[in-house]
Amino acid sequence: MKLAGVDEAGKGPVLGPMVIAGVMYSVEGENINQTPVEMEGLNLRDSKEIPYKKRISLANKIRKTADEIYSIRVEAPQIDELRKIMNMNDILVESYSKVLNNINFDAIVMDAADVNEERFCNRIRKKIEKKDRVMISEHNADDKYPIVSAASIIAKAERDKEIERLEKEIGMDIGSGYPADDITVNFLEKWISEKGNLPTFARKSWSTSKKILENFSQKKFKDFE
Repeated sequence: MKLAGVDEAGKGPVLGPMVIAGVMYSVEGENINQTPVEMEGLNLRDSKEIPYKKRISLANKIRKTADEIYSIRVEAPQIDELRKIMNMNDILVESYSKVLNNINFDAIVMDAADVNEERFCNRIRKKIEKKDRVMISEHNADDKYPIVSAASIIAKAERDKEIERLEKEIGMDIGSGYPADDITVNFLEKWISEKGNLPTFARKSWSTSKKILENFSQKKFKDFE
């Protein structure tokens, strides 16, 4: 059976892209919860629970052993434009569907990006070519199914690589990119105070961006009082 998993990394951050990855292994039998032979003993789980160095090591092993890997990136400006006409769940439906249309599979397991798991799965099924295949969508699938853990690791490693590239390019530490990260917030505040606008890799439609811009504008106004 051609068993595939799909997951995303970067849905919530205010900085950087969102990455959606699909990973396919040929496995024996029909058990969708099995660990591919090539990954046995590696304790695959949600990429966020795996230390950085271990995650990179696992990603390299998955790239070498998987039958197929396909990933897409949705950059910050794209997310901002798409959010004018749809919400993040809609964007994920479109993104997952694109990944699924570019990998072979008999069965697919996905991490659900909707409170309603079945609805998310059905929306994707309508948009893909292989409508007759086994499709499962569950919350926390990256912790339950090794094949989804593999996809999660690939997506997170690719996003990590892009964050590292951005930091080297601008010569500043931007943190994880998540709104709850003080390093990320401090970076945005410093950038805006020096340049007067948001960096191109920031999601302008995020409340974090809007709040920091608003605070900066208010501060500038007070300086002229």
